[in-house]
Amino acid sequence: MKYLKKFICLIIISALLIPNLSWANSASSAIVMEVRTGRILYAKNIHKKLPMASTTKIMTALLAVENSNLDEKVKIPPNAVGIEGSSIYLRSGEIITLEDLLYGLMLCSGNDAAVAIANYISGSVEEFVKLMNRRAKEIGAKNTNFMNPHGLHHKNHYTTAYDLALITRKALLNDEFKKIVSTKRWIANRKGYNCFYNKNKTLRQFSGGDGVKIGYTKAAGRCLVASATRNGMQIISIVLNDYNWFEDCYNLMEESFKKYRPYKVLSKNKRVKSFTVLNGKKNKSYLAVKQDIIIPVKKEEEKKVIVVFENRKKVQAPVAKGQILGKAKVYIGDKLLATADLIATEDIRKNSFLDFIKNIFKRK
Repeated sequence: MKYLKKFICLIIISALLIPNLSWANSASSAIVMEVRTGRILYAKNIHKKLPMASTTKIMTALLAVENSNLDEKVKIPPNAVGIEGSSIYLRSGEIITLEDLLYGLMLCSGNDAAVAIANYISGSVEEFVKLMNRRAKEIGAKNTNFMNPHGLHHKNHYTTAYDLALITRKALLNDEFKKIVSTKRWIANRKGYNCFYNKNKTLRQFSGGDGVKIGYTKAAGRCLVASATRNGMQIISIVLNDYNWFEDCYNLMEESFKKYRPYKVLSKNKRVKSFTVLNGKKNKSYLAVKQDIIIPVKKEEEKKVIVVFENRKKVQAPVAKGQILGKAKVYIGDKLLATADLIATEDIRKNSFLDFIKNIFKRK
């Protein structure tokens, strides 16, 4: 009996010491981030600088959709032809839409498409790289440095899992980008090689899978930026230098969907605060949140959600419906997870001089 008790104690201690295998992975760096709020759901070496191979093209595509229209025609320059690695076999002088180039970039990982886009947006690859690095800093990716638009190896071309998640989140909030990376097959309007199949198996293998990009070079190893949406909650899972890339990403996403759920804190247009109107046709009105506030939470966190309203208590008329008059901030503990504008729910006109006189007599 004495030995049995010792044996049971050893089992319990071992179970406590062994890490949660569902979160375990072989990546040098990994992260899971919720898209709407940017909340980190899982982290492993997320600030470690590493090469990222073709996941670089997420930034290339983001800049393209931010700085041009997809129906614009692009004339392929000679320096975009015959680029090493994956290709959509562009021809010098070929005329192709930016939309087709973007599908070739993100589905087939065309390195030639990346160079063509860089030239079209900025006039040269060198200028486009400057734009990539500037945009990265604006997004908050401070430990990232781009040297090219495609991800072929360069010793000074690197990112971190955290930075790459920030860039991907920004990109997925763009509807055009989101549509492109969730497409399994695209027929380009060109002669020759025009049927583009998405190399990202996440779209076919993972329930709710809707993006984003794979990458591989000998120096970077296998890199994957995957995304999936379930119950209205989209998450990004990233692994860098991971020989078990797809399985690890799938496990991280499954575990995240099990542990977290979308929790609606406030509903769009629902009245949440009142305020006093000075010198207006009405002396009181209400504020509502401009959009739904939905955050990812664990079940035990729901009671810890705190909403803080920051708004003026008195507002001078006139007031316009939809006018921003404050902020709603949502916290779990001291961690800010979401912010939304507080807006006026109605138009309120300013009192005229006649109204002013009438009000004097009313008070008498």
